[in-house]
Amino acid sequence: MPISCCRKVQPKEFFVTELSKTRSNWFTHFVKQLFPAPFQFTLVVAFSLVAALSIGVGAWAISRTIDQYLVTSMTDRVSRDMRLAQAFYADHLKWIEETTRRLSEDATWLAFVQDDSTHEELAASDVQAYLSSQMRGLFDQGNHTVVIVDLSGIVKAGYLLEAGNLSVLDRDLRYSFALPIVQKAIQERELCSGTEILPEEALLSVHLAEKARIPLLDTPRAAPQPYDPREGSAGLALVAVAPLQQKGQVLGAVVVFHLINNDFTLVDRIKTVAGVDTVTIFLGDQRVSTNVLTEQGQRAIGTRLSAEVGETVLYKGEPFVGPAFVVNQNYITRYDPIYDHQGKIVGILYVGANQERFLRLLTAFNRQVAVIAFVSIIVTFGLAIPVSGYITRPLGELRKLVQTSQRVSAGDLSARAPVAVGGEVGLVARSFNTMLDTLQNTQDKLIQSEKLASLGQLAAGVAHELNNPLATILLYADILRREATLNPQHQDDLETIINETLRCKQIVSGLLNFARQTQVNAQPTALNDLIQEWIAIEKRHARYDNIRFNLELDESLPLAELDAAQLREVLLNLIHNAADAMPNGGKITIRTAAKPPGMITIEVQDEGKGIPPEHLNKLFTPFFTTKPVGKGTGLGLAIIYGIVKMHRGQISVKSEVGCGTTFTISLPITLNLNQAQRGEEGLIGG
Repeated sequence: MPISCCRKVQPKEFFVTELSKTRSNWFTHFVKQLFPAPFQFTLVVAFSLVAALSIGVGAWAISRTIDQYLVTSMTDRVSRDMRLAQAFYADHLKWIEETTRRLSEDATWLAFVQDDSTHEELAASDVQAYLSSQMRGLFDQGNHTVVIVDLSGIVKAGYLLEAGNLSVLDRDLRYSFALPIVQKAIQERELCSGTEILPEEALLSVHLAEKARIPLLDTPRAAPQPYDPREGSAGLALVAVAPLQQKGQVLGAVVVFHLINNDFTLVDRIKTVAGVDTVTIFLGDQRVSTNVLTEQGQRAIGTRLSAEVGETVLYKGEPFVGPAFVVNQNYITRYDPIYDHQGKIVGILYVGANQERFLRLLTAFNRQVAVIAFVSIIVTFGLAIPVSGYITRPLGELRKLVQTSQRVSAGDLSARAPVAVGGEVGLVARSFNTMLDTLQNTQDKLIQSEKLASLGQLAAGVAHELNNPLATILLYADILRREATLNPQHQDDLETIINETLRCKQIVSGLLNFARQTQVNAQPTALNDLIQEWIAIEKRHARYDNIRFNLELDESLPLAELDAAQLREVLLNLIHNAADAMPNGGKITIRTAAKPPGMITIEVQDEGKGIPPEHLNKLFTPFFTTKPVGKGTGLGLAIIYGIVKMHRGQISVKSEVGCGTTFTISLPITLNLNQAQRGEEGLIGG
């Protein structure tokens, strides 16, 4: 029967999951390689967050500061522009005043208001020549109208000056030009000027009503109703009126006015000469002369003011400064009210800077600040990695320190922490190693003390058991030597027995001294005096014939509590060993010093052959000696060690082969006898 084999097809989701795991493992491996220490990753993240926060706040503060600065600068600019525009506006009105005054002082115009036909003789060419000479400064500044009225305000003559040409306006006696400003000038017999609203009737009298008519256009954000109901049909003009007088009698008046409606010479001149972006003159809240453009690129004539600005300027009589919606976009603006000769608000003078250009500048600046901030954060992150690595590098030594402590806790006292860095971590590692050295030294001393205690017990038992037989042997050998008659050979053998027995007795005596539980009989002692006394006696022995003693004793050494007899044994034992190390003679130096605080120090230094390094750790072990057989028992330094310990002191040795050896003993100045006896009880006894 055939066997069919089927292979299970893995679903697509399985491969997607495996791919995600692979990417995740790769990313985890990358992060671990980049940040081998967890604390380094935390440090980098912390640095980056702090830097990002600081840079972000700084960038925001800089952006806000520059924003405020630019807004203030733009506000200051439009305020400056307004001052320039007002200066041009006032200068133009003054020019009209001066022209009106000159015309009123000329008797030529009296013919128009007298009851004769003299004025009929004035040809149009003559009037044009005359006006050209009198009003030559106004020809290049838009359209200006000269109107002659009688005392009733009836128009007697009218002339329009535009682009250097003079045209005669057909007067219509049905209409009166008796404006309030005209009546005031006639009544007060003085020149009056101002910005005035010319009603449609007055404009009809000089056939300018059609030129002044501007339809109201729907404008976003404008008020529901116009500020002045005459908007759209009335005209706004800069007007000057001067009375015509003859022999003190007022016969009429000369009226000169510049109709602003649909005339752009003044606003364009302000824009060009003063460098202002946009200028507008309003009649009420309607634009009658402007260089603000609509979306179709046409002048925004007939559009209206936003209700917000109108409320401030027209109704409250206050300037408006700041961003405002103008026709179809935002501007940094300033609006100032325009007053007529009676102090009533009749319109507005506006200057503005396109906010779009300002916003583009601000956006570009903010974009640059954002890019700089982003780059700064990236650079900070990049720098934080090596810096944090340098900072956290000692933490690797801490991990090694932990590993070392684990080895020590497992019983390996030979383990030492590597000291590869400085600073606090290096100090901790060195202190840890010092602690281990002290611990190992203490353990070695404890082991040695245990050995000494065991050996002391053994030595005490052996000494007690051997002492009596040796005494018996020595007694009978001595009796035999005295009473028996022996031949010379036997006599020499008997002397050998006695000498060897005495040597055994000496060894047993040393064992007893080593094992004896001796108490410290401490008294205040002048150590320098005792050393001088002991050396004076000791150097008389023949073994010191080739030895020079050098005493370097500290005169400030205080009295110390110690057992003089035991310390004498210590010092003489060290001197004997030093002399044995210099068979050909040499110098032994003995020093004392009052240091460290609360302690005194004794040093015994020789110039002998030195001790090999491998023997230094065995020097205080009982029965260890480097001397030939028969020259020592190996108990001298062990006894010294026990005496020093009973005095709560320390003994150390430094030696270099070929250069000599130095033993250093440190003893406390004040000794607690009970503590010393209890502490050392059983240390070398048994």
